[in-house]
Amino acid sequence: MHVEKAPDDQKGQVHTGDLTAARRVFDYAQDAIGALSQAIDGDFTRAVETILAIRGRVIVSGMGKSGLIGRKIAATLASTGTPAQFIHPGEASHGDLGAVTRQDALLMLSYRGETAELSDLITYAKRFSVPLIGMASNPDSALLRASDVALLIPRAPEACPNGLAPTTSTTLMLVLGDALAVALMERKSFSADQYRNFHPGGSLGRMLIRVCDLMRTSDLPLVVEDAPMPDVLAELQRGTLGCVIVTDAQGGALGIITHGDIGRTIAPDFLSRRARDVMTRGPKTARPDQLAAEALALMNERQITQLLVLDPADRTRKPLGILHIHDCLRAGLQ
Repeated sequence: MHVEKAPDDQKGQVHTGDLTAARRVFDYAQDAIGALSQAIDGDFTRAVETILAIRGRVIVSGMGKSGLIGRKIAATLASTGTPAQFIHPGEASHGDLGAVTRQDALLMLSYRGETAELSDLITYAKRFSVPLIGMASNPDSALLRASDVALLIPRAPEACPNGLAPTTSTTLMLVLGDALAVALMERKSFSADQYRNFHPGGSLGRMLIRVCDLMRTSDLPLVVEDAPMPDVLAELQRGTLGCVIVTDAQGGALGIITHGDIGRTIAPDFLSRRARDVMTRGPKTARPDQLAAEALALMNERQITQLLVLDPADRTRKPLGILHIHDCLRAGLQ
């Protein structure tokens, strides 16, 4: 289908009613989040500790728009180190209750706390002593009265002109769910490496790849500093990294010889020289725990194709590996 572009003289035209509606949404959300920030108390900590104490998963449930927010909360929990699963309350009443165990905790969302479809889940939780965390705005609601931990959401006007469509209320639920996930991450000391394990694909995974994940560690091309050049050339030809690491007698790295070094030092007496005469001393290095993107940036800046990987805490300077620019590119780094 062909879509006509707006003429240049129509671009940027402002409909004041649109901006007023948008700003009302923002203002209502900002005021409600501020009220929520002031309202959270020990019950929030109790919710965190309840989740930390379980050996199973957080089962999240909600109906309608609350259910959609619940799906996002479950996904955020699962991706940040807290196993979680969303169960639709209607499906729960038709067999999915079998997925809920005594090792789990239930996190149930309902803005008014009176969603009829949640009743079977509430009954099941009480019958089998499954910890129940409720999230609602009415402290006297059926959900919060049945909950072991009640997360009370401030009552706030919806931004909908009729005051009916969930807008502010779902924003509050989403923010409170994110707050739970972040608090749990900090309690568990959830690291960037753990986060990467759950996000191996896409840009997030690539951003968190470390040098140790890509570096070559086996069969490194090594020669001692007094090795004659024929031996250096043989080792350079044997490998696929385009370099040779020059070490001292104890195996500590002293320098590196690349094809470029060979070309720059070629002379009639070249074959009579030793590795120490040709090597580049103090080559650029990377740490094994360094982000690979950072190491790639260094290679691009210095216009080199490999980095020697050393542990800065190891005074012997024994090489741990070599990071080649081609390995970074194959991993999708740019």
